[in-house]
Amino acid sequence: MVLGLDKRALWAIVPFFGFALGHFLDKKETERMTMFRDKSALYARPGGSANQEPSW
Repeated sequence: MVLGLDKRALWAIVPFFGFALGHFLDKKETERMTMFRDKSALYARPGGSANQEPSW
């Protein structure tokens, strides 16, 4: 028993911590990738986007 919780309760909490960590890392990766927006072929606008403002 740790902090008054048995092993079953601790194993029930582990997936929630994994989800929270994954969500945090996904948000950070999305934040990092905004630096490359409108600079790659994935986000490029079709036809003559040289004189257009960035979408962000």
